[in-house]
Amino acid sequence: MSQSAGPRAKLQIAPMSLPGSRELVLRVMPLPADVNANGDIFGGWIMAQVDLAGAVLPSRIAKGRIATVAVNQFVFKQPVSLGDLLSFYAEVVRVGTTSITVHVEVYAERNPADLQFVKVTEASLTYVAIDKDGKPRPLASG
Repeated sequence: MSQSAGPRAKLQIAPMSLPGSRELVLRVMPLPADVNANGDIFGGWIMAQVDLAGAVLPSRIAKGRIATVAVNQFVFKQPVSLGDLLSFYAEVVRVGTTSITVHVEVYAERNPADLQFVKVTEASLTYVAIDKDGKPRPLASG
């Protein structure tokens, strides 16, 4: 005999977008191998994920290869812990002739028993469209 579980609680997850034009571009959970000696997630691992997330929108705009040319700003606001689910939101803030600057915000979903969304990191990165030889090229139009 099976027993009814009763009404289910509404599933709560981070939104697909934030106010403004910030779009969810990556969601990832750090693994035990990503932990430093203090028990927090390595800052370098988070930086690598931010670079991946930041490249999503410029890749669409450039319609081809891009390269990271600058990390203009990077702020760690709170430590990231094992078990946090990270959501990366990106917004294009500038489009130049060959380059695109993106702002990335990272939120952690933590403490599933009493779910909280906490901003843990934010960064500004610049990417440049490149040709097959790795030289800057004008952004694709249309």
